[in-house]
Amino acid sequence: MLCPMFALHQDENSARRAPAIWRTMLNIDRGLVNFVGKLTVTGGVSAELRRKPLLMTANHIGVFDAFVLMAACKRIGINPRFMLAGGILDAPVIGPALRVSGHLRVDRKESSTAIGQFAEAAEALRTTRDPLIVYPEGRISHDPGLWPERGKTGAARLALAAGVPVIPISQWGAHEAVYWGTETVNGPADLVPLAKSGLSAPMRRPRFKVHFGEPVDLSEVEPERPGAGVRAHAKIMQAITDGMVPLRRDELDKPRFHDPTRPTDTVSPWKKY
Repeated sequence: MLCPMFALHQDENSARRAPAIWRTMLNIDRGLVNFVGKLTVTGGVSAELRRKPLLMTANHIGVFDAFVLMAACKRIGINPRFMLAGGILDAPVIGPALRVSGHLRVDRKESSTAIGQFAEAAEALRTTRDPLIVYPEGRISHDPGLWPERGKTGAARLALAAGVPVIPISQWGAHEAVYWGTETVNGPADLVPLAKSGLSAPMRRPRFKVHFGEPVDLSEVEPERPGAGVRAHAKIMQAITDGMVPLRRDELDKPRFHDPTRPTDTVSPWKKY
């Protein structure tokens, strides 16, 4: 099953075509990330790849990491746009702004709808110059060390179906900005841990690190053979995990920052350190 949130983004030459409201939101995001902490970006996307269809995949470490990824993309000249769950696009205030910004909708209530949307996403990815960014894990990692979870094969299958390169994005530090909180929000009390941690973040000044890696080599994966999605997914997830190592060299075992609200009930199959 595909992750409910992707990001469709454009290279620097087409940035001026982004809707004004979305450019404004991205600039606000960049200011927010710089206010909360310090962002360091390494790696990048070559000019050659920017001219081609491209899939980008990132690890998921916290509720603030999408903001950090947006700021990192902005820094290397990319304006991200998202494929969002229908509930977000139907929300008051923010929903209309996101729809006007050109974000895409995905609903996963029916399998037939999901299959159709997968085909549409593959076709869009195959025929556009705009890259797509996906969280293969589908949720914030529950691994005690915050290494990537096993994840889902949707991003890998999408890359194989569209026949496009995959850029792994590794990130670290965004988990320090805002607590995980709770799986579902049932009342104001559930927002208190997020609010307290978020408001104290500018005083703590966490370091946000994002690395854009080299394309994942999927040349040996034959799309038509059974299990191709699983094999491609393993290569993608291992590349993301390997890219995390230099970003967290002094905390390979577990994060120094302790979030008492985040579950730690899974074990990463990709960690080898």
